[in-house]
Amino acid sequence: MISGGTPILVLKEGTTRERGKGAQFNNIAAAKAVADAVRSTLGPRGMDKMLVDSLGDVVITNDGVTILKEIDIEHPAAKMIVEVAKTQDEECGDGTTTAVVLAGELLKKAEDLVEQNVHPTVIAQGYRMAADRSRETLDKISQKVSYNEAGKLKDVAMTAMISKSASAHRDQLSDVAVKSVRAVAEKVGDRWTVDQDNIQITKKQGGSISDTEVIEGIIVDKERVHTGMPLQVKKAKIALVDAALEVKKTEFDARIEISDPAQLQAFLDEEENILRRMVDTVKKSGANVLFCQKGIDDLAQHFLSREGIYAIRRVKKSDIEKLAKATGAEVVTKLDELSKGDLGNANEVYEKKIGDDKMTFVTGCKNPKALSILVRGGTEHVVDEVERSVVDANSVVAVAIEDGKLITGGGSSAMEITVALRSYAPSVGGREQMAIEAFADAVEVLPRTLAENAGLDPIDTLIDLRKEHKKGKKHAGINVFTGKIVDMQKEKVLEPIRVGTQAIDSATDAAVMILRIDDVIASRGGEPAMPPGGPGGPGGMPGGMGGMGGMGEGEF
Repeated sequence: MISGGTPILVLKEGTTRERGKGAQFNNIAAAKAVADAVRSTLGPRGMDKMLVDSLGDVVITNDGVTILKEIDIEHPAAKMIVEVAKTQDEECGDGTTTAVVLAGELLKKAEDLVEQNVHPTVIAQGYRMAADRSRETLDKISQKVSYNEAGKLKDVAMTAMISKSASAHRDQLSDVAVKSVRAVAEKVGDRWTVDQDNIQITKKQGGSISDTEVIEGIIVDKERVHTGMPLQVKKAKIALVDAALEVKKTEFDARIEISDPAQLQAFLDEEENILRRMVDTVKKSGANVLFCQKGIDDLAQHFLSREGIYAIRRVKKSDIEKLAKATGAEVVTKLDELSKGDLGNANEVYEKKIGDDKMTFVTGCKNPKALSILVRGGTEHVVDEVERSVVDANSVVAVAIEDGKLITGGGSSAMEITVALRSYAPSVGGREQMAIEAFADAVEVLPRTLAENAGLDPIDTLIDLRKEHKKGKKHAGINVFTGKIVDMQKEKVLEPIRVGTQAIDSATDAAVMILRIDDVIASRGGEPAMPPGGPGGPGGMPGGMGGMGGMGEGEF
């Protein structure tokens, strides 16, 4: 800024500033670059990405949110697109790539409108109106599903898995997902809720993906503390203790002076008696299995093995909580208060070696409200990707049960939104009409990308798809394996309505926020403040404005 010929520095030296359309187009370009990075992973014919970090660790996946979390993104506008994927993942567990690709396309269409001098706030208004109409359209074409319709829920899980590398085993894995989610679902009033924290997923490489199974109980990644303990306990009475079976040490420094050898023996005898009394308390309660959140003394381990009690120490708090839900046991924080009423039940508790590790299985719990899925696979990378597939399948089944509504996939719902928006836009009029039509064009990116990734001609496929929807076939979508337009309802390609609505909401919010930015001020981090009387003379502002929050290393 120049005042009377004297330059006045308002911002710290080294700060970069970009304004107007230049700033907007730069942000849009960054957002589009992120969307393009995951675009080729969309759909059953999508490809995988290999991500290698600075330590050489490798992740192979086509899960949108995993890819974007692993990439070290610097650009602030690009980071906002990553947030879209994270939100989608937290809310639905699936549709992350869809949401990101849609956000990128909305910005691309908005860029054309900005070049035609349509004001960004007008575009934002039109986009919000279009998003509202899109949600209404999805609600109209949705169908109901209930907790008892296991077949439909399995179709939902299989649709989520068909694009994953574990898709060859999707029939079995979707059974695993439906069984586990239905087991932990709880009805509160007239609504179902699913807490996925109650589903424990344990990974062990080795075997085949087909060895993945549901354990109606809990797997604890620990072995018994003493080899003299039984390997297997039938009709287990389980005690969960959040207290150490050890002699307590004083909280302050203490020194015991012993002047007679007999005193030393009495001291050791008393220590042994304390540990024996602890074990007797466990025995009197009727427990034959003990899970301890803290340590168990070596001598206490010996006494427990003599009593035939199966014990594990240093069990994670999360595992203790799941065990409490699965077995019906109460977690006891004071060992002296352990009683028969605090114990949980399981048909069997046993130790089993899987791969190189010994693990404890707690199985045969009555009506378990927490359970485990043991994921197997040939290599570490396969096991990781199978776990991501199972988590996605669990999430969509849970969301379907909670919301009770499904929509069809394969680009059918996206095309139905497009048709609805194109008939709605003329009724709005004004420049908002242009924004709504741009939104309709943007939504078409989903079936177009499905076709591109399958090696089909995107233009011909879109024309055929539009024709079918004009005839009123609202479930018509792309079969990427045959290249034909078919009824997705009959093909059983189903997904929860929340996957669609959340993708539209997140993508619209991110696009509108990026569009409304017309000034980007970025400081160079870590530079010393300008001394008073430095460049700019007395009129300068010492230290600038603190760099306006330091938005990365000024890289745009």
